[in-house]
Amino acid sequence: MMNDVLLEMRDIRKTFPGVVALDKVQLTLRKGRVVALMGENGAGKSTLMKVLFGIYQRDKGTIRYKGEEVSFSQAKEALEAGISMIHQELSPILHRSIAENIWLGREPLTGPLQLIDHKKMNQDTKELLDELDLHLDPQTLMVDLSVAMMQMVEIAKAISYNSEIIIMDEPTSALTDKEVDHLFKIIEKLKAKGCAIVYISHKMDEIFRICDDITVFRDGTYVGEREAKDTNNEELVQMMVGRDLGDVFPPPTAKPGKKRLEVNNLQVENVLENISFDLHEGEVLGIAGLVGAGRTELIETLFGVRTKTGGDIKINGEIVDISSPQDAIKHKMAFLTEDRRQSGLYLMLDIFANTSIAHLDAYRNKVVNVLDVRKMNRDSKEQCQTLKVKTPHMYEAIDNLSGGNQQKVLLARWMLTKPDILFLDEPTRGIDIGAKSEIYKLIRLLTGMGKSIVMISSELPEVLGMSDRILVMHEGKLKGTLDSREASQEKVMSIALN
Repeated sequence: MMNDVLLEMRDIRKTFPGVVALDKVQLTLRKGRVVALMGENGAGKSTLMKVLFGIYQRDKGTIRYKGEEVSFSQAKEALEAGISMIHQELSPILHRSIAENIWLGREPLTGPLQLIDHKKMNQDTKELLDELDLHLDPQTLMVDLSVAMMQMVEIAKAISYNSEIIIMDEPTSALTDKEVDHLFKIIEKLKAKGCAIVYISHKMDEIFRICDDITVFRDGTYVGEREAKDTNNEELVQMMVGRDLGDVFPPPTAKPGKKRLEVNNLQVENVLENISFDLHEGEVLGIAGLVGAGRTELIETLFGVRTKTGGDIKINGEIVDISSPQDAIKHKMAFLTEDRRQSGLYLMLDIFANTSIAHLDAYRNKVVNVLDVRKMNRDSKEQCQTLKVKTPHMYEAIDNLSGGNQQKVLLARWMLTKPDILFLDEPTRGIDIGAKSEIYKLIRLLTGMGKSIVMISSELPEVLGMSDRILVMHEGKLKGTLDSREASQEKVMSIALN
C-alpha cells in the first residue's frame, strides 16, 4: 500500500572517474518490512546506500522520504532525519570504551562547563545493551572485544538513534549462528515498531529467513524486485549474475601428494594446546569451529604473527623457525587475513601498491637499488586480470573498490609471492555468490598446481564443499579430524561443541 511507503529512490545515477557505479537505479522501502538488497560485488548496493546516507552525492535521480524529496549532504543529516547505517567494514575507535563509541559526537553533557556526563553515558549504554540482551560492560574497551562483539556494538549504535530506516550492510559476516539468531530477534522487534530495514547479504538462507522483499542489482543497474515468498535461490542467482554458475563447489583437480607441512604439539600459552596435524601437496585442509575455537590464532602462529611457546613446525621434512611474517614469506607461505581492512589492505594506497607491496625484493635491482616499476605494474595487472578485479585502472584507490574486489586484490598480492602454502582465513566473507565461485575455482586451480591450502570458514557448507580433510577445533584444542567423504554438518558441529 502506498501509505506504507517510507522511502522511494528513483532513477539514481552515480559516476566515479572512469566508472558508472549506478545507472537508473530504484529502491522502495515500506514500514515494518525488511528489504534484501542483492547483487554481486560491484553491483552498486553499498554505493546506493552511501548515496542515501549522504556519504556520496548522486549525479541524477530523486529520493523521497516520508513523502518529501530529500538530499542529504552528509551522514549527520541522514542520522538526524531518522536513517542509520551499519557499515560492512567496521571502523571502531579501538582504544575507547563501548559507551564512548556508541555516543561519539552526541555525548550527554552536564554542568556549566558542559563536560561529558560519563555516568549518564554509561547508564544509557547499559540500558541499550540490556534491551538488546547484550550483556557487556559499557566501559569495556573496543580493542578487547572479538570482531563479532564489535559488530553487535555497531548494531546497538545504529539502533540507539531510534531510526525509522536502518541499513544493515553484511551485518552477520562476523557472527556465529547463535548471534545471527539474536540479531534476527532484534530485527523482528524493529519491524514491529514500524521500522524499514535494508538488509544487504550474500547468504541466501538469511535472506529467506528474515526478508519480506528482495531487490536485485547487476553491474550498477536495477534488475527487478520480488517478494521473498514468491522466489527461490535459482531465480535470484540468475537475476544477480545473468548466467548459470553450475555447481557451486567445483570438484577437486588433484589428489593430495606428499607431506609439505607438519605441525607437532604446537602451543601458545592460554591460547593453543598441543596442536598436531599435517598438510599435503595439492590439498585443501579446512578448519572448522565456533568463534573462539582458536582457528585464526593457529594460523597466526604458523605465520609468525604470534609466538609459539612449544612444539615445532616442519616444511618438507625440515624443522623451520618462523618468528615473523617475513620468515613465513621466505618459506613460501601466504596469509589472507580475516579482516581485510584492519590487517590486510593499505587503505590510503592504490591497487598497484596493494598488489605489489609483499613482493618488492623480487623487483629490486641489486646494483642500483631501485625498483623495476614497469615489471611490477605488468605483473600486478596480470594477476588482477586473472582474478577479474573490476577497476578502470591499477591506480584506482583501493578504498573505492567493493569488498569482493578488495579481497581479490589481496589474493593477487599473495599470488605474486609464488607461495607453496596458503592460509585463507574466511576467504569469501562479504563476497557474492559469483565472486565466491571464482575464488573456489582459483583454489582448485592452485591445488591442481600442487599448492597446499589451509582454509578457515564459518560457513560449514563451504568447509564441506571445498576441503579434502577437516580439522575441528574447540577452545584452542584440536578435537577431531574428518575426511571429507565422511564429514557432515552434524558431525562437525557435534565435535565443535564438545
